[in-house]
Amino acid sequence: MATWKASSSSSSPASSPSRRFISYRRRTKASPPKRPSSESPPRKMRSIADIMAKSSPVVEQEQDDSYGDVTCEKCDSGERDDELLLCDKCDKGFHMKCLRPIVVRVPVGPWVCVDCSDQRPVRRLSQKKIMHFFRIEKQIDQTEKSQLSQEESRKHRRRSCSLTVKKRRRKLLPMVPSEDLEQRLAQMGTLASALTALGIKYSDDLTYVPGMAPRSANRSKFEIGGMQVLAKEDLETLELCRAMYRRGECPPLVVVFDPLEGYTVEADGPIKDLTFIAEYTGDVDYLKNRENDDCDSIMTLLLSEDPSKTLVICPDKYGNISRFISGINNHNRFGKKKQNCKCVRYSVNGECRVLLVATRDIAKGERLYYDYNGYEHEYPTHLFL
Repeated sequence: MATWKASSSSSSPASSPSRRFISYRRRTKASPPKRPSSESPPRKMRSIADIMAKSSPVVEQEQDDSYGDVTCEKCDSGERDDELLLCDKCDKGFHMKCLRPIVVRVPVGPWVCVDCSDQRPVRRLSQKKIMHFFRIEKQIDQTEKSQLSQEESRKHRRRSCSLTVKKRRRKLLPMVPSEDLEQRLAQMGTLASALTALGIKYSDDLTYVPGMAPRSANRSKFEIGGMQVLAKEDLETLELCRAMYRRGECPPLVVVFDPLEGYTVEADGPIKDLTFIAEYTGDVDYLKNRENDDCDSIMTLLLSEDPSKTLVICPDKYGNISRFISGINNHNRFGKKKQNCKCVRYSVNGECRVLLVATRDIAKGERLYYDYNGYEHEYPTHLFL
């Protein structure tokens, strides 16, 4: 095997410079690292005087006042702008209290009006249908009736100035309806809409249905320990208020829908302390038949020594505005502060009745609350607001 070996003459650079191999790469100085294209070369900082000399004066831009002239589509007023809601579709304004049902809290997130939403609007009943719904009797001129009711209210509000040693009994006051007929019809319209939405028929008296408790079972003498008898003056007030209901004169109350509380009652005018509000009405039945009932508005009517004869009022098919009055939270220290009316059981002509009476002056816009556990303390109110 032939082996090639370089001669000594060829390995000497001095002897053969022509055969010297030179690399094709040239060694140069290291170039500085390139900056990213986004970085700009360093600039020399200018003084504040140079900047101020070359800067142009700032022109203050006018604020966008395109929503400054928004008015409510219902009342055509731009006042109380903190209560104006703007529809996210049509940009129209609505006061929260002008909407039906009333919006009690500012909605979280987007909000659209009734015209732009897919929900069914609250059914509004005509004047004729409202009068037919409540079976209002057509009587004499309304002006004379309002004058009579005012005279009766003054008569019951009259106080004697003589000093007495014993405590005087406080009398029930008749309700004072709104003077405007249109306002009264609007108030009754809210109640008619709420009852219709729940499939309840209006009734201003206790109803006795075959298969439930008969009327003969509703006797105040069966009450444990007896029942307080309604005084003669208060009985006259009760009959006066019933006649006013039949004429279409109702207390200044409206039924509103709250997303958290559901249907509730709100005062549409001032109500004095000890004013008769309404009688709790509905079907009268034995408690044993309603132990597994899902109705959330059952009211105790008669507490008998025999539990099988205890009676309750069930406003699931028949009822009036008392069915929508909310209850307080007995487990909350703020619950008692909200209470402004109470339910009292009376013996009226030998029968048991439940009356709702104001316990203090109620201002317009205030909601009505009473204690559901006025007698047995068995109603679970710990989840109430």
